[in-house]
Amino acid sequence: FHGIAYDVRVINGFTDNSSLPLVIWCSSQDSDMGGRALQEGDDFSWSFKAKLWDTTTLFFCTMKWDRRRKSFEAFQVGRDRQRCGPLRKCSWLVKEDGFYFSNDELNWKKDFSWL
Repeated sequence: FHGIAYDVRVINGFTDNSSLPLVIWCSSQDSDMGGRALQEGDDFSWSFKAKLWDTTTLFFCTMKWDRRRKSFEAFQVGRDRQRCGPLRKCSWLVKEDGFYFSNDELNWKKDFSWL
């Protein structure tokens, strides 16, 4: 048994940031996935496998846009094992007013603000 596969995706949902990209940097306790500059509509995604008994898998991202900066847990196995749904899809839409979560990319719920 090799684990349960999850897909994590962070999308730039800004309506007009053509001059200032959304900068994202993500890592886990095992690897640094590096940084990206996302233009409007761009995304940064990755897949991984978590063992069934795993309680510690964590992916952490820092976002920067203009003078705003926010760090958050893009995936935390204890929180997201059920929340990511039967397809194990964990998506984030980053907008001017905050960070939205979805497990189907159709129904978005605001999780938290930039501040």
